[in-house]
Amino acid sequence: MRKREAVELGATVRAYLKQGREDEAFGLLTPVLGRRIPFPHLEHIGRAMALDDLGGMALFLDRIAATRSEGGWVIIAAALQRYLPEKPEAVFRRTRTYIVQADVWYACDIFGERIPGTALLRAFDRSLALLAPWRDDANPWVRRTVGVAVHTWAKRTKGEPNALPRARILLQFLEPLLEERDTRALKGIGWGLKTLGRYYPELTAHWLETQLRQGKQPRALMVRKAVTYLPSHLRARFDA
Repeated sequence: MRKREAVELGATVRAYLKQGREDEAFGLLTPVLGRRIPFPHLEHIGRAMALDDLGGMALFLDRIAATRSEGGWVIIAAALQRYLPEKPEAVFRRTRTYIVQADVWYACDIFGERIPGTALLRAFDRSLALLAPWRDDANPWVRRTVGVAVHTWAKRTKGEPNALPRARILLQFLEPLLEERDTRALKGIGWGLKTLGRYYPELTAHWLETQLRQGKQPRALMVRKAVTYLPSHLRARFDA
């Protein structure tokens, strides 16, 4: 499948949905959901098929979600991005629902990068407020998503000097998760810290030192992830 074919497929699905031909629209997607297709092509499908209103799209997205296919999560996430500017609260709610439904790490990461991660880049303050309750969520995959979102933000900003204040805010935001014990969540949170450490090393090292000095007791795995990309002179501060 090429980009043009993916866009055309998404556009045809959209046209069928607008005509109320949901079964036919789903039939077009069924072969795609059963194959391994590059994520960028799946994203083109999702963006092209999104209707103007999330309410009119929701049941169809749920139908895709019911297949529990890896490609389906990518298509859903790409479609949901369409509604982030106008309906961020609704998009975050649906994203959380799909993460819990999927109950697997790769779906969490697919959604984390494309929804809250992208949202942080587009509307930082508003998105951070929507993401805040996820830190205390009972579901470990939802907590993991917080770290994935931070990873996405850090990866895209790449240590830009004007992004330093927000990197500092994100480190403070992750403080309640530093002592996470569930490995499923910990790996995503550590991923966020690792990428912050890669692009904001001095800031991240100082933050982690402060947390440990204050008596925080993160798992060794969390610390190892956080210091992975720190320069050797900074990483040496955390050698046991």
